[in-house]
Amino acid sequence: MKLLLTIAFRYLFGKKTTNAINIITWISIIGMSIGTAALILILSVFNGFESLLSDMLSNFNPDIKVTLYEGKYISRDSVNGDDIRKIPGVERIAFTLEETSFFEYKGSQEVGIIKGVDQDFMKVTGLDTSLISGAAKFGEDIEYAVLGSGMNTKLSVNPSDGFTPVTAYMPSDDDKGPLAKPFNSLQFYSSGIFSVGSDVDMQYVLANYHAVNALLNLENNFSAIEIKVQTNASEKTIMSSLKNMLGEKFKISNRYQQDEGFLKIMNIEKWISYLIACLTLLIIAFNLVGSLWMIVLEKKKDIAILKSMGLTNDGIKRIFLILGLLISVIGLIVGFVLSVILYWLQKQYGLISIPDGFLIDAYPIEMRWGDFLIVTVTVMVIGYLASLLPSLRAGQVSSYVRQE
Repeated sequence: MKLLLTIAFRYLFGKKTTNAINIITWISIIGMSIGTAALILILSVFNGFESLLSDMLSNFNPDIKVTLYEGKYISRDSVNGDDIRKIPGVERIAFTLEETSFFEYKGSQEVGIIKGVDQDFMKVTGLDTSLISGAAKFGEDIEYAVLGSGMNTKLSVNPSDGFTPVTAYMPSDDDKGPLAKPFNSLQFYSSGIFSVGSDVDMQYVLANYHAVNALLNLENNFSAIEIKVQTNASEKTIMSSLKNMLGEKFKISNRYQQDEGFLKIMNIEKWISYLIACLTLLIIAFNLVGSLWMIVLEKKKDIAILKSMGLTNDGIKRIFLILGLLISVIGLIVGFVLSVILYWLQKQYGLISIPDGFLIDAYPIEMRWGDFLIVTVTVMVIGYLASLLPSLRAGQVSSYVRQE
């Protein structure tokens, strides 16, 4: 094996009779390097967006959320909040109630989601860090609400307007004849605006829990229990304890599972982009095929001599397979170095910026060690496949020296 590796090194770095072979070989290395860097950076950009969105959603989604598999509302009598608080690792809980509602403010009308919360909700989710103006006041006497930045823009709410309230409407279940009210309504003033940088901003209005209960004509019911987990506590253990306590009719979700559909779509987009980049790298690998093929043609005499000295056809094939893999390894290493340099430049200087209106100025990027392993396997497999045909051709070269 050492002999085959030595010969492959000499074929790669030794002097060629035709300068074109050197040029094509270097084009192959450069192509593999650029392809490798592209694969790493594509995965890193998607990693960056995934982490960014996870961080933004973590300010709205709790560590653990309990809902019903069937039905919307949970009766307070069916769940003991104190028992949940006593579970080891549970730091805080909040009961929330949400429903689709119709909103109106000074002639502007929008459909969104009204969510009844209390002050504990802000501490359970960390949403207080996402307030971009005002404060969270969920009062009992004068009703206040916190609007998502997108909903606030759509309704054109003036937070300093203390005279005109926002009105939320819900269909009434009052069936007391023709004079019955078709809608229940809730009026509130904006006390603040939050932004977590997602569709949540466009849809949600956070209002007082008891006021939303009255709006929905519910008797102190809720739609979810939202739980904050203590630092270093086992999320899985807490979820298991909740399952044992509450039974099978309750759905218990961690933060990832609450947005599982969205994150799965993002993951699919990530790997589709990766596959497209792999196809591009496969096309680039044709340069490697051409380079190896020309080396085989140039080294016909050397191959015949090696065969006359007893080297088998398999040995000749291995030389050119090793040669192709050597070119791939060089391209891989150079590509890794290039991707790390570009990663550092993007992190430090934001070379590629994002258009105005987004929460950040430049594309987020995050490297993960697992991606380097995936790209290594991908590049080496492509390099191996590209080396197969030339190595098979090399094995078919006749040992004409023995025939002379």
